[in-house]
Amino acid sequence: MQNPLRLLVLLSLLAWTPVYAGFFDQLFTSPQSPSSVSPNTITIPNEAKNTTYAPVLDNVSDYRLGAGDKLGITVFNEKELSMDVRLSDAGSFLYPFLGEVIAKNKTIGDVQVLLTRQLKDGYLVDPKVYVSILEYRPFFVNGEVGRPGGFPYQPGLTIRKAISLAGGLTARASPTKIYVIHENDPTGVPRLTTLNSVLLPGDIVTVDQSFF
Repeated sequence: MQNPLRLLVLLSLLAWTPVYAGFFDQLFTSPQSPSSVSPNTITIPNEAKNTTYAPVLDNVSDYRLGAGDKLGITVFNEKELSMDVRLSDAGSFLYPFLGEVIAKNKTIGDVQVLLTRQLKDGYLVDPKVYVSILEYRPFFVNGEVGRPGGFPYQPGLTIRKAISLAGGLTARASPTKIYVIHENDPTGVPRLTTLNSVLLPGDIVTVDQSFF
């Protein structure tokens, strides 16, 4: 017969085996993070992945002229040929000797070269022509703003300032759902923009509603 004391010790060791096994597993196993997602991981909503922002256009010196722009034309030593003109709906203006001059989609540099060349062709020996923009055509703000409509353009104008001129955002406006159509964009597609984007003459801004 086996020693009762030895049998008692053996039974005690067998009873504590699962406890020691769990202890050693924790001791020699690397701790697991409570979450399998890295704290630096950013989840991007599906709708944001396909977002197309309007290009930031911050230079109006070479923008294309259009209806409503007012130009100052100076011809050195030719007072009768120096004048202010506003482009018609067709993007043109009337000029002495030359008749109708088409300026639509041209830069002020293009118009300056055009006038110089045509005046030199039978009218002046060596014309010195300078063309500047006196007033830009208006821009427009629609949607969830206090006073929708057209407003005089100012160089360096941002979407934020344009909305301020239009009376600010309404209570239902979404500051992240603002779209712009650039007048010279051949697609004419409204593109998502930001408050700090630069506006150009003739642009159309639309502020959408917030559904939350």
